[in-house]
Amino acid sequence: MDRPFYPQKIFEFIPVLLPYLLVTFEIMLGTIITGLVVGFFLAKGQLSKKVWAKGFSGFIINALRCTPSIVMLFVIFYGLPTLFWGLFKIDINKWNKAVYVIISLGLLFSASAAEIMRSSFLSVAKGQREAGLTSGLTEAQTFVRIVLPQAFVVSLPNLGNSLITLLKEGSLAYTIGLIDVMGKGTTMIGIHQGAYAIETYIALAIIYWTLTIALEQLFKFLEKHFSKGSTSVVGAK
Repeated sequence: MDRPFYPQKIFEFIPVLLPYLLVTFEIMLGTIITGLVVGFFLAKGQLSKKVWAKGFSGFIINALRCTPSIVMLFVIFYGLPTLFWGLFKIDINKWNKAVYVIISLGLLFSASAAEIMRSSFLSVAKGQREAGLTSGLTEAQTFVRIVLPQAFVVSLPNLGNSLITLLKEGSLAYTIGLIDVMGKGTTMIGIHQGAYAIETYIALAIIYWTLTIALEQLFKFLEKHFSKGSTSVVGAK
């Protein structure tokens, strides 16, 4: 039996869903931090002159990039408690489900972050580093004040695209029972016994669409703002 469509319900549901964006943002923040930390070490391994470090980092990055998000989420959610119990006899089944989401998506994001860091670092001409050292700066000062600002500007477009993808992948958290904005929408559909499903999904689409546009504009602004001083950073002392 066909269900009637009520457009007004879309605008009724959006205010109900919005408070759960806090959970979505918390997951995204935790995932970004996890991904950047792990990605830094993977990128460092990729740039290393040691063959084993470069090979190991490359293997991890390729393995993570080839793993679907939903598969990684289920592996971490169901496999990590089993691993902890088998090795340490520690029961982690009572951990907040957000922890599993952050770990799984953080690992996946680390592969993209590592490639962004590596390519951005290599995009900076070696002469920039040499100019900094000859001007009296230390290796650390040269990296922080010359190499890093330029690499950061180069990384912004790819980083922005990765964060938009990460935002959308976070919607998979509902599959393990986490109530974020997507989880709340699914719960609402269940409460209504399938009624207003299309209205709920349209409301969710509007929310994600708005967030995506906001992120795009934010990174365009950052790229424009930071690119102004990136060309003159070589002369900094």
